[in-house]
Amino acid sequence: MIRKAQAKDVDAVADIYSHIHDFEEAGKVEIGWDRAIYPTRNTAQDALERGDLFVLEDDQGKVVATAIINDKQVDAYAQGNWEYAAKDDEVMVLHTLVVDPYASHRGYGKAFVAFYEDYARKAGARYLRMDTNAHNKNARGMYKKLGYKEIGIIPCNFNGLKDIPLVLLEKKL
Repeated sequence: MIRKAQAKDVDAVADIYSHIHDFEEAGKVEIGWDRAIYPTRNTAQDALERGDLFVLEDDQGKVVATAIINDKQVDAYAQGNWEYAAKDDEVMVLHTLVVDPYASHRGYGKAFVAFYEDYARKAGARYLRMDTNAHNKNARGMYKKLGYKEIGIIPCNFNGLKDIPLVLLEKKL
């Protein structure tokens, strides 16, 4: 079940971020994040306070995935050579989609993207945008399979991370 996060979920979301950092530091995944910078517990807390943090619970009620969904395009998007010249109020953005690495390969990422698309449709958005680090091959592969087009890679500073090769992706609903 995917739902808006509640205050009680922030610890679980922060744990997922920590697990991903552990896996990256151990060389098991490459995402391009830094434990001290992004994402952190404050990332989850800020999104909760804005009302745009969502969580996915497994059959036992454990939070196993999370994402931020809103209409806020990050600054680097202005540099994108978007295929669709969408107005800001026509765009919905998926940020920081993560699945706990201890619960990976169970379809949770795909389920979250399907939820995002339905959420955007219900909100009247016509275009979907998102980004990922160019090094994050797993995310890039999943998004491609789900019909997202990579429109370019923008070198930028992103959420406090320096010199990130940010892949911009889009899809028309």
